[in-house]
Amino acid sequence: MTTSDTELPAFPGDRDPRCPFDPAPEYTQWRTTGGLRQVNWQGHTVWAVSRYEDIKVAMTDPRISAEVAAQQGSAAHHGDTMPKIFPRMDDPEHAVLRRMLTKDFTVKRVNALRPEIEKMANAFIDTMVAGGGTADLVQAYALPVPSLVISLLLGVPYSDHAFFQEITGVLMSRTATEEEKQQANGKIFGYLYELVARKEAEPDDALISRLIQEYLPTGQLTRETIAMNSFILLSAGHETTANMIGLGTLALLENPDTLARLRDTDDPRVVSGAVEELLRYLTIVHSLVARVATEDTEIGGTLVRAGEGLIMNLPAANRDPAFLDNPDTLDIDRNTRAHMAFGYGVHQCLGQTLARAELEIALPTLLRRLPNLRLAVPLEQIRFRNDMSIYGVHELPVTWE
Repeated sequence: MTTSDTELPAFPGDRDPRCPFDPAPEYTQWRTTGGLRQVNWQGHTVWAVSRYEDIKVAMTDPRISAEVAAQQGSAAHHGDTMPKIFPRMDDPEHAVLRRMLTKDFTVKRVNALRPEIEKMANAFIDTMVAGGGTADLVQAYALPVPSLVISLLLGVPYSDHAFFQEITGVLMSRTATEEEKQQANGKIFGYLYELVARKEAEPDDALISRLIQEYLPTGQLTRETIAMNSFILLSAGHETTANMIGLGTLALLENPDTLARLRDTDDPRVVSGAVEELLRYLTIVHSLVARVATEDTEIGGTLVRAGEGLIMNLPAANRDPAFLDNPDTLDIDRNTRAHMAFGYGVHQCLGQTLARAELEIALPTLLRRLPNLRLAVPLEQIRFRNDMSIYGVHELPVTWE
């Protein structure tokens, strides 16, 4: 990736506050004009891939690598100083590490967690109600539910959740400096490295201890690799789902007929369909799926030279009319499971089964427990996360009386 021409459009583009659930308006033009579009992503010139079919091609072409930092000799993503993380690895090494982690995210394992997730959701709503008739839904519910779930799954003390949420906030910020991100990376790596040492001495039945017991003695994993990949799971495990709960609730409040159907149904197929459509419609991961070409490659009619970077424009792809009809409409009755909210191909989100379960529980539980739920401020006063790598709302003041 080369230093960006300042005249190139910034990626990701800001969403219009008048249409906060829609992708940046310029994406429509990028998708409908020929080829890929050069953009400024984190100060580098890269190709934005905005069409659904083009992303499928890019994400399955062996000449397109996830090892962005290694291929470019760049400090991007701190690849020069930090242990490798599975989202930034190519097969076969990626598949080997990913398989070590998969056991804790299977459908069977997640289904066994569902009753516990439901208990957590109800407990946090109980606390909200006990605190009065209004609350910030982000801090009171959207963040705590997935944070507690992923903490228990990994074996990370939930009492430290404020610390890792603060660190994740810096690393996800589009305005934080490189120095601030380096410092944040160092803090979280130090914290998790110390945690790995504690788990080695006093193991439990959670994921980090399992990795230590199964793969540290064999040399397949180092303490450093366990620490950094645990942070990836910890960060993604609360940040993405928390923003989906917050923004998804707001989208439902703005679509009362859809909200009523989700609140009143006992059909798991309707709930599942609603979650899939919200994932597609909102597509909150809008600037993290980066790749680099290892050879000259043509994608969408554009020649991408070896060493040039690409960024997958997932929000644009999920609104592509070539993918489905009337893509700008929220319609929970259609089958949208082929959406790209979790990426595509071998690097598709490892925790997507857990995220789906959390959303299928958290959203209906909230709507049923608080049937009069509504915004406590006008929509115009909501602060949206255009300044972060994962979209959502910074706060969501609600009332239910």
